[in-house]
Amino acid sequence: MSNQRLPDDNCASRRRWLQSTSGWLGSAALASLCASQATRADEPASRPLAANMLPHFAPRAKRVIYLFQSGGPSQLDLFDPKPKLRELAGKDLPDSIRQGQRLTAMTSRQASFPIAASKYRFAQHGQSGAWLSEQLPHTAQQADQICFVKAVHTEAINHDPAITFLQTGAQLAGRPSIGSWLSYGLGSENQDLPGFVVLVSQGSGNVTDQPLYDRLWASGFLPSKHQGVKFRAGGDPVLFLSNPAGVTRAIRRQELDDLQQLNRLQEQQQGDPEIAARIAQYELAFRMQTAVPELVDISAETKQVREQYGPEVERPGSYAYHCLLARRLVERGVRFVQLFHRGWDQHVTLPKQLEAQCRDTDQPTAALLADLKQRGLLEDTLVVWGGEFGRTVYCQGPLSADDYGRDHHPRCFTVWLAGGGVKPGVSFGQTDDFSYNVVDGGVHVHDLHATLLHLLGVDHTRLTFKFQGRNFRLTDVHGRVIRELLA
Repeated sequence: MSNQRLPDDNCASRRRWLQSTSGWLGSAALASLCASQATRADEPASRPLAANMLPHFAPRAKRVIYLFQSGGPSQLDLFDPKPKLRELAGKDLPDSIRQGQRLTAMTSRQASFPIAASKYRFAQHGQSGAWLSEQLPHTAQQADQICFVKAVHTEAINHDPAITFLQTGAQLAGRPSIGSWLSYGLGSENQDLPGFVVLVSQGSGNVTDQPLYDRLWASGFLPSKHQGVKFRAGGDPVLFLSNPAGVTRAIRRQELDDLQQLNRLQEQQQGDPEIAARIAQYELAFRMQTAVPELVDISAETKQVREQYGPEVERPGSYAYHCLLARRLVERGVRFVQLFHRGWDQHVTLPKQLEAQCRDTDQPTAALLADLKQRGLLEDTLVVWGGEFGRTVYCQGPLSADDYGRDHHPRCFTVWLAGGGVKPGVSFGQTDDFSYNVVDGGVHVHDLHATLLHLLGVDHTRLTFKFQGRNFRLTDVHGRVIRELLA
């Protein structure tokens, strides 16, 4: 036996190794060995053992709608007005501002970095006096519901690592997404729907924007039942949800019962927790066969509600449709709804593309906030709006008074929050006169994650999962709760 080795650090392989050694460790010891690594994937709430039962304290929010604007919206043209830039338009960005900071490969060889002032007018709105661009007239009407976080900063300068960082707390792929962490920690309030749902829409701006990979809503090393379930725009909302022709619901039920017996036998032999996760997923899919068709049928909504979200709401797969669907999902107890809207990567022809993106998103976003509030859901539903980074003050490509492009800018950008225990009607953080560096109230991505978890009653330092000998968490070894954002 001394020549035998443990093949890898996971529960299933340990069980197989122990079986091969004639079971010299008893089942009690084996249970102790595996308990620290994973809970049973078929437990109703899927609560982590290390978290001492969640929530850790009274939550302000019960659920999240994350409106992720993929590509990097320009804070300079939407939320962070810098009127003095008009006097400097076309002049080179001072070295004292850039301070030798890194550039992307797309602009690093430019001979100059001419300042591009925003072409849009800004005005203050609501009692809070929040500044918003003329491109966001509907969002402006909700200004007093929103907390604008104007000095968010990140570490990645390119799309894929930056999006991965916002979604998982790490730039390298493989970690669990924030939705998976919350599904793992808090479970779902509806046993007929997933705890984590993903909706992806294509914007009208940059139609060749960066792709979005399914790993962005994956569960990483958490049990696979906590990965996001992507709803599609056409056909079955979820792949293979409908029964094939000739297969009745009774037949499907019998098939699942028989399959479950086989899977239970396999689970007893191998002890792989992923088998239990697969059983749970099969059962969830069976229940979803009746829950999902009713969920995605928005004809039950009144004409007034549908019109509130704008004309695109009738088109499945549009951002407007997804905003309404997000409200219907959280209304039914889904813990985390993630919308991804592509098209915000404006390296060239920014005005044309940005205006198209705002037409896609402004009215539906504002309607979602108003709809949630009218139904009494905004109070305990946290809404997040933002991308993976911001845009540069200097122009990429040709510059004119009415046309310009902007490169990626990780050093400061705007994310806004609403509902769910957030302090409404405030703007937190400040950037310099070029919206290039943080001056006051900087919020790192890890800080943002820690604050979101706190609003849901979760201590970000205690929601952990042991993997490969280390306790991992969403915020890694960083993050602080930004208490100035809390109501």
